[in-house]
Amino acid sequence: MKENDNFSKVILSVRDLNIKFTLRGQVLHAVRNVSLDVYKGESIAVVGESGSGKSVLTKSFMGLLDGNGFISSGEILYNGKDLAKFKTEKEWQGIRGSEIAMIMQDPMTSLNPLKTIGEQIAEAVRLHQPDIKGREAVRNKVYSYLQDVGIRDPERRYKQYPHEFSGGMRQRVVIAIALACSPEILICDEPTTALDVTIQAQIMGLLKELKAKYDLTIIFITHDLGVVANIADRVAVMYAGDFVEIGTAEDVFYDPRHPYTWALLSSLPQLGQKGEELFTIKGTPPSLYKTIEGDAFAPRNPKALKIDFLMAPPCFEISATHKAKTWLLDPRAPKLEPPEGIRNLRNLEVLG
Repeated sequence: MKENDNFSKVILSVRDLNIKFTLRGQVLHAVRNVSLDVYKGESIAVVGESGSGKSVLTKSFMGLLDGNGFISSGEILYNGKDLAKFKTEKEWQGIRGSEIAMIMQDPMTSLNPLKTIGEQIAEAVRLHQPDIKGREAVRNKVYSYLQDVGIRDPERRYKQYPHEFSGGMRQRVVIAIALACSPEILICDEPTTALDVTIQAQIMGLLKELKAKYDLTIIFITHDLGVVANIADRVAVMYAGDFVEIGTAEDVFYDPRHPYTWALLSSLPQLGQKGEELFTIKGTPPSLYKTIEGDAFAPRNPKALKIDFLMAPPCFEISATHKAKTWLLDPRAPKLEPPEGIRNLRNLEVLG
């Protein structure tokens, strides 16, 4: 049985990937032996605290690691090619934008303040859709993208500059530029972090609509499980450079098994009760400059077992779609219930 019966074709396959950075004479192990299959047409959310390796992992799909970062071992298989072996900018030019595009969290860093909105989208059209010939044809295509991302009066907006747009509108423009590249995979790196809650919901709803219209595969990067609750088909929970739990949205939201996933779900604001403090995860993630012994989350886990400090847990298969790395799934482990707040989540309309 496939990992996800709803999606039959693996479009991107990561195998035993390790990514390291050399910083001030020390080596930081940012991504640790990660494996993941991404299916065509799905929305998968990679979730975890800042510094967990989410962005580093997905930037490696586009050859965008910082100067000191490198893939030390493993594979990134896409369309018969191992992207982990790419060495030159020329190789990456055939992937970036036209195959895999990315939306960053701050749209102002993605837009040129000296060029009009229309010019910037048109540039992407001309570069990635050479079959569209002539100034008028390109302009009309830009108008259609502006309309698709919910920007009214595209003829007028075409001539305006980024500073004339609100934050939410600028993010819509960035999405339009990504669409103009005609990618197979769209990576959304914290796309709503800089926006208020109302605009966040609008942007996430827009991405859900565009995914269907353009037959996109979307990878969401976020520290907030609540943001992707209504749009993710699957969720991969990342901690200290490794995936600790992967499953469908229903698996992870309604039947979480790893203590770190319990902690993330307990941190959701809507779980707070009036007069009670919101849950926070005590402690800090381990240093990735050092070799991690046992379960990386053990020092922050009040219910950690002795073995958690001694041996890293294997990946246990809970179902055909649900896996987790925790000794609690070993038949010999004590049966621990998730926190009360997690059980109450079943009564919330989180998944709509």
